[in-house]
Amino acid sequence: MRLALSWLTVLPVRVDDVDRRVARRAITAAPLVGVLLGVVAAVVLLGLSALGAPPLLAGLLVVGGLGLATRGMHLDGLADTADGLGCYGPPERALAVMKDGGAGPFGVVTLIVVLGAEAVALGGVSWGAVVLALTAGRAAFVLCCARGVPAARPEGLGALVAGSQSAGVVVAWWSALAVAGALVDPWRGPLGVALAAAVVFALVGHTRRRFGGVTGDVLGAACEAATLCVLVVCSFG
Repeated sequence: MRLALSWLTVLPVRVDDVDRRVARRAITAAPLVGVLLGVVAAVVLLGLSALGAPPLLAGLLVVGGLGLATRGMHLDGLADTADGLGCYGPPERALAVMKDGGAGPFGVVTLIVVLGAEAVALGGVSWGAVVLALTAGRAAFVLCCARGVPAARPEGLGALVAGSQSAGVVVAWWSALAVAGALVDPWRGPLGVALAAAVVFALVGHTRRRFGGVTGDVLGAACEAATLCVLVVCSFG
């Protein structure tokens, strides 16, 4: 849990000895970090609403706060993955584009659409939906790292955690999310969770074909995609 907090938040938690076993357990615990971030985001959102902030302004401020709370890592991964998938050439070129660090046109447009949609949706959902969405985003890591999913590179975060999660862990987390979703909203909650799982599954399959596996950037993109799916579905009606 300490490693999960160190990886996924700005909290000053240090873990000196990191091996594949510890990394595997950190990914398994990642959805708990989502619960923590979700509770904080929900409290801030409720506070801003109580102060009379317009829904869109409140949503934008919460999205910005989450970016700071996570060092922007998932957003960076989202932009890099979009640029990698959008470029031409062999897998090596796509991986080089992702590692470059700069944001290309695909990455910029993807960030604008995803952050804008999240901000708008946050202004129209319940606090339970906020917690559910951020937890689903971190559960995306578990699905991305399911056994049998290879790493695209021999080094980096992807190589450390790829294929580390058993099918039982994946099913347990996403089943728990579906139950929690039903408590948030009888049909929108489970539907949002199901859509998030389907989108992450499709993203992993596509990146396996395009890059040869997953990277840390793909994990970040999956996190934001799953979060957006739940927020959008829960915001309807």
